[in-house]
Amino acid sequence: MADSISQNAARYRELVANGRWAIQTVWRTSPYPAGGMLALLVLRSGVPAGLALVARGLVNAAVGAMQAGATTLGPLAPWLAMGLVLALIEALGSISHKLLVHRLSSDLNLKITSDILEHAAHLDLSFFEDPRMQDMITRAQGDSASRLLQFYTHSQQALMFLIQTISLVGILVILEPLVLLVVGPIAAPYMVFQWRLSKKRYQTVYDRTEKRRWTSYFMGRFTSAVAATESKLLDLAPLLIPKFQKLMREFREQDRKIHLREFTGSALFAAIATVAFYAVFVRVALRALSGALTIGDLAIFAGATTRLRSMLDNGIRAGTSAAEQSLYVANLRAFLAVRPRVEAGPGLVPSSCEGEIRVENVSFRYPGSEEWVLRGVSLTIAPGETLGIVGENGAGKTTLAKLLARLYDPDDGQILLDGVPLPELSLEYLHSRIGFMAQGAGRFEATAADNIAYGNWRELIEKREQLERIARLANVDSLIEAMPDGYDTMLGRAFGHYNLSSGQWQRIAMARTLARDASILILDEPSSNLDARAESELLETLSRLASKCTTVLISHRFSTMGIADRVVMMDRGMVVESGTHEELLAKRGHYARLFELHERHRLRVRPNGEEAAS
Repeated sequence: MADSISQNAARYRELVANGRWAIQTVWRTSPYPAGGMLALLVLRSGVPAGLALVARGLVNAAVGAMQAGATTLGPLAPWLAMGLVLALIEALGSISHKLLVHRLSSDLNLKITSDILEHAAHLDLSFFEDPRMQDMITRAQGDSASRLLQFYTHSQQALMFLIQTISLVGILVILEPLVLLVVGPIAAPYMVFQWRLSKKRYQTVYDRTEKRRWTSYFMGRFTSAVAATESKLLDLAPLLIPKFQKLMREFREQDRKIHLREFTGSALFAAIATVAFYAVFVRVALRALSGALTIGDLAIFAGATTRLRSMLDNGIRAGTSAAEQSLYVANLRAFLAVRPRVEAGPGLVPSSCEGEIRVENVSFRYPGSEEWVLRGVSLTIAPGETLGIVGENGAGKTTLAKLLARLYDPDDGQILLDGVPLPELSLEYLHSRIGFMAQGAGRFEATAADNIAYGNWRELIEKREQLERIARLANVDSLIEAMPDGYDTMLGRAFGHYNLSSGQWQRIAMARTLARDASILILDEPSSNLDARAESELLETLSRLASKCTTVLISHRFSTMGIADRVVMMDRGMVVESGTHEELLAKRGHYARLFELHERHRLRVRPNGEEAAS
């Protein structure tokens, strides 16, 4: 029992904290629309009670005027004027509220979406590689600005309906005290019902996050240009579409149950409230016939009880909806509260970068995994040296490259640049000194010029001559000049009409990497999608550049190892051999066996026994 009370208290405190954060965010983002909505709330709160009093006064004045034989509107004029003012407030207030909501919605959408993007840009790479974190991102992106707006508007509506209900009940109690015995016993259970229903709706949406990502994945397999080709050739539609439909049918059944439950509860409330208020109205009618109440009292009671039932329903729905939206606000807060595992550190900015890299007994495993990807790796790369890293898939080559760029921090050991541990360096400085070409390098929907400039956009985005020089250095100038609009050609199929082959995209990515003008080049499978000629041009380019900077070259192609000053062989997360290409072949170890296997695949035996390159 004590645990249950403690848990409920904790949930209540969390709801309050979420609500406070949401209101503060709304007011900081757009104070004038938020304030305008609050002012309208104050004005509109007294309208129902005011209209009820006006109706009562108008009827009583009309009866009195008829009894006195009056033929002018004089006795009715004050009530008619008050009624007109209140009607205008109600009508114009509703229209003004819609305008302010649209304004607030636009401001919040800009603010919250920008906050999500800016926060995501500062999170670690490992965050986006964790499926659990993908669920968190999906929940944070799920119409967060809309949820925030709904919380604010529904909170205000709940407050407005509460004030209107209290004022209206206050008037009705004067006429018939039994109204209190109807309102409380009916409203309280209905409020509990709506709150439980709201929690059920939220939990259903929360629990289906991963399944929602699966439905998006299945949609993408048949609607994206990249995936559609393979899906068509493999005829995956009969296999994957039923899986999509199964998930969607599951969602439909869950929603139907919730909607049926909501209908049942709401219908029961409406029926009980209507019968109860009608019973009280009969008593008021009898009192009016006996002369204890006036005709105006009877008129006001009839209209007010009908409106009161509607206000109770709408007010309870608004209040529980605001509480439900605060649960979604918690998802956004949870995402924005995530902090990078790679901390910025003191932020040292050395005056120069020689490019010496030391890896000292480094071990690493991905968050949430117990398997070590790297174990006790140690090596030194001299300034200006080109180090080749080879090994089978899963050997840890790419992970080591990402650690060198401090996209991750090691669990054990340390990495130093020019004798300084990486965590002590400014991340901005460190990344500015590194040109990193990853596997599956980015294909930006942008012009050819921008695709290169993104490598150092602060310096190059408006400098066409320098971009062209970099393109010549990377041997992609002829490729770009052959495009329909040269450097202004929009690449990609999403917004442009000119696409490239995988090898051509990779050559553009190489140019983007060289635009960095870095002290350290990290190239992960730079020639994986290149034909023989393009690879030869790449190796020629790298040979020219390698002497100017420290280069880490990861490749499955042993032909690229020819430009390396030294090669390290990795196996199961460890460095098992190190030396020149010739030295490693002479050792007849791991490297030599992998090289011979590569050569057997590269060569084929013709019928006459002559070997030829395939």
